[in-house]
Amino acid sequence: MARRSKEGELQLGFDMAPLLPRKAVAPSAAKIGDATEITRAEEIQLPDPNSQLQVHGTCRPATGAALRAAALPQSSAPVPTGLVPSSQLPAPNSQLPDPSSQLPNVLTVAQLTRRISSVLEEEIGSVWVEGEISNLRRQSSGHSYFTLKDEESQLSCVLFARTASGQKVALRDGLQVQLQGQISVYQPRGQYQLVVRVVQAKGEGLLQARFEELKRRLAAEGLFDQSRKRTLPRFPRRIGVVTSPTGAAIHDFLQVLHRRHPGLRVVINPVRVQGKGAAAEIAAAITELAAGGGVIGPVDLIVVTRGGGSLEDLWEFNEEAVARAIVASSVPVVSAVGHEIDFSIADFAADLRAPTPSAAAELIAAEGSELLERSRSLVARIGREALARTGLHHAVQQRLASSPLFRDPLRRVEEARQTSDRIEEFLTGTMERRTEQVSATIARRAAQIASAHPGHRLLHAGQRISTLGEQLGILMAHRLERDKGRMNLVSAALSALNPEATLARGFSITRNAEGKVVTSASSLKTGDLLRTTLADGEVESDVR
Repeated sequence: MARRSKEGELQLGFDMAPLLPRKAVAPSAAKIGDATEITRAEEIQLPDPNSQLQVHGTCRPATGAALRAAALPQSSAPVPTGLVPSSQLPAPNSQLPDPSSQLPNVLTVAQLTRRISSVLEEEIGSVWVEGEISNLRRQSSGHSYFTLKDEESQLSCVLFARTASGQKVALRDGLQVQLQGQISVYQPRGQYQLVVRVVQAKGEGLLQARFEELKRRLAAEGLFDQSRKRTLPRFPRRIGVVTSPTGAAIHDFLQVLHRRHPGLRVVINPVRVQGKGAAAEIAAAITELAAGGGVIGPVDLIVVTRGGGSLEDLWEFNEEAVARAIVASSVPVVSAVGHEIDFSIADFAADLRAPTPSAAAELIAAEGSELLERSRSLVARIGREALARTGLHHAVQQRLASSPLFRDPLRRVEEARQTSDRIEEFLTGTMERRTEQVSATIARRAAQIASAHPGHRLLHAGQRISTLGEQLGILMAHRLERDKGRMNLVSAALSALNPEATLARGFSITRNAEGKVVTSASSLKTGDLLRTTLADGEVESDVR
């Protein structure tokens, strides 16, 4: 679908880059004479190659190289295209040189850069690109320079001050954005870049991915199959409408419906059509109308509608609950959400999708003249599309024939400003780095001088001796305390093993006449002599 933007740019659809129509202007002889080279974008109308060009009284076919030599100004500098200057042409009646012996076509760096710039601008031109902003730099002139990157590559970008003033998105490092601009080459550095015209946040891309995932999953379940969709009744008597009672969509729907079928009855089940929780209300309203119980009564058709908006505004009609409620409805459902270019999950799940609320009313209340009117509308649309395509091809032809200088007259001014910004950034960075280096050197020298002072060294040595003395005292006290503890443990262990200590606690040791310790009464017999050792002496006894 074709449209024109505010700047007069021709656009196809709403996700395509604008094509800039330009007029083909044939450069004059004076303009060609002032040019330093002929680029691809600066085509000139050459004479017929079979024509004759007079050179020093000798006629020969005029080749493309000879025509370019005739168009260029005479100069003492070498001819960059590999042609022989007129002063070196052979005299009349002399033999012409072999064309194969001429010098190769050697270009300067500037000429090659301009050719590359022409190829990029003509073949790529205006594009949309998305990625993450990094290395953002804002200059005092108001221009912004940054890098747009993704996981695999990066692209240099520039947003000039006159364009930045009209943007709604504030640039910052790490921001995910979608940019529209013109691919160009910054010729002083031979670097290609994107001259940004439009900046928008990348939020809609995530919603679109969710939309496509839910659409794929529900389609795999068969919810969108044409085989399960029902035919609308030709003459419905009661229509249930799920929408906001205060929106413009219901007013447009009722106005068209009553104009085409005044006797048709409408039952409105009011819901919120935007915001958190609206999807649950929409699904419940569809189920309630399909049941037809209570005060609502049965309906022949259900219309789910709302006005246009952004993808975020229409998102409640992309929820799974709404789609399943439409599929589960026993009554045919018509979806009329947004404008003609807006598609929602509800549109795919419904039995019929209407491009607008007014179109839904026209489809429901059909008249005898509808087919003829629709045929006329289609013919007019085909005519508009044909004119749009013709205009598009004409615009492409003009764009290829036009010069980049006439297409963007402020280009050279912007490049000069960009060069000034680059020089300013370089000088500022150099001064800051030099200042930091000098300050660091001064601080380092001052620290070295202070550390080398005799008084400082004596003070440091005294502090070191005092610290070592304190550490030695602490270590000696700790060692004595540890040895004292170990001696106490050994003394206690020896005391526990001393037999005298056992006797002091009230025990005794009994030995027989042979001096062996008696451990069992069964080993004794009457008359045996026993000697019992106590803590304070011995006692002799015999067994009776």
